[in-house]
Amino acid sequence: MVRRVYIFLLLLLMAAFIGCQWNLKSTDRQEPSDTLKIERYDRIETLFLTTGDYGALKKMNTDFPAQTMTLVETVLGLGAMDEPGINDCFYEFYQDSTLQKLLLDVSMEFDKMDDIDVELASAFDRLHQHFPHLQLPHVYTQVSALSQSIIVGNGLLAISLDKYMGENYPLYLRFGYTEQQRRMMTRQYIVPDCVGFFLLSAFPVNGDAGEHRARLQWVVNAIVGRKVFDDEQIAQVEHYMQQHKDLSFEQLLTTPIHII
Repeated sequence: MVRRVYIFLLLLLMAAFIGCQWNLKSTDRQEPSDTLKIERYDRIETLFLTTGDYGALKKMNTDFPAQTMTLVETVLGLGAMDEPGINDCFYEFYQDSTLQKLLLDVSMEFDKMDDIDVELASAFDRLHQHFPHLQLPHVYTQVSALSQSIIVGNGLLAISLDKYMGENYPLYLRFGYTEQQRRMMTRQYIVPDCVGFFLLSAFPVNGDAGEHRARLQWVVNAIVGRKVFDDEQIAQVEHYMQQHKDLSFEQLLTTPIHII
């Protein structure tokens, strides 16, 4: 558990340095929906990268331009979308046999995501109740070649499914992920990570990073309705909130008063 907290703390510190890239812009999605469906961009991505289907590529560039630009330019760093040959570069990058296996493994592991759709819709409803002024993002899935797990920005939230294949996934073992890291690379962490990184983009680290981490993780637990994160500092936040029931979640994340 100490290692898990340490990992999350590092992510918080990283976010503080790159927070300018996480600023959310307006989105058409104003209200949470009971019928929220995660957009399966990963399927059209996989179709193109495993078959070279031109129709799939066209759909990626016309129907999902922001998603494709984020993947190619920001996540993979392959170059600008308007550069000559960038589509070929993108395709060739994924022709590595390991990445081809990763694409197919993700397709099988996440053939169905109804459970995650339901849990995320419920979490977004609670999030909207506690943070009504926040513009909730459009959520979609991708395969990021074992890059970032959750990406937030420009009204979008991307879930890299290849970072949630289960703690015993052979490629994680092959590439040296620690046991503590792999415990968090499971299906059950997708929704908490979505909520956590979305809130972190809206309420970046301000002051003590460790205390901010504990406050944010307590809020994530409350929003998803289960105790995903648990340590002594989070327990202290829980005790504080029990003593201050009139304090809103937003006030908890923004108040400068030390509570730990």
